[in-house]
Amino acid sequence: MTLCDTDTPAAARAPDAPVVEIRGLWTAFGSGREQVVVHQDLDLSIARGEILSLVGGSGTGKTVLLRQMLGLETPARGEVTVLGEPAARMGRRGASSRVGMLFQQGALFSAFDVLENIAFPLRELGTVPVALARDAAMVKLQMVGLKPADASKMPADLSGGMVKRVALARALAMDPPLLLLDEPTAGLDPSSADAFCTLLRELHQELGLTVVMVTHDLDTLFALSTRVVVLADKRIIASGTPQEVAQVDHPFIHDYFLGERGRRAMAPVPAG
Repeated sequence: MTLCDTDTPAAARAPDAPVVEIRGLWTAFGSGREQVVVHQDLDLSIARGEILSLVGGSGTGKTVLLRQMLGLETPARGEVTVLGEPAARMGRRGASSRVGMLFQQGALFSAFDVLENIAFPLRELGTVPVALARDAAMVKLQMVGLKPADASKMPADLSGGMVKRVALARALAMDPPLLLLDEPTAGLDPSSADAFCTLLRELHQELGLTVVMVTHDLDTLFALSTRVVVLADKRIIASGTPQEVAQVDHPFIHDYFLGERGRRAMAPVPAG
């Protein structure tokens, strides 16, 4: 069941066109002597089908970049183009039909049951009959590995892993080609995090998604990323596979990838 916006620019439909294009980006907060520059002349192109992970230390603007892709924040300078359209324009009219967002804590509506949470983007669209919205939400609920019996549960009754799955189903409700993830496995135990990574990998393949993910978790990064982009010093200092990026000589990369947790994440899995 597909309910995507069909009014997609031709550039966004071209197979070789970047899904996200960022050029000359400056991000600054405050003004005058109090101004803090987070990004300076940052360029980034994200190809269709990638699972790109953004990593960097605190204050490097990883989540800010996601919000700029959604059109929720406007950079001080530069251009952010998503699916062939200025991100700011999508932010003004709502981007849920083309960009799905999974927030770190799930951000479910506590007064809505599971099915109502998933159906919310469809109901907000205003053009989808209530019955069709509920049917579509039920499809997405089962797509993320939940059971029909879970549809009537309230968020307070869900485990952390179930909250993530409901939030993911809601992010996919409008069949967006681009999925943004903010710390998707934060707060999950190792078993639940592994299961969620497996689900994301399967949905990426089945739906042909492009995924942009912010994560601090090295296991998640190595399990999912086709490319890693490292933010430091107000710019991108490295871009490549996790193994390639780990070889770049920079203090943050050394601490992040070559510490005990990083070496463990990169270690080959024993045979048998």
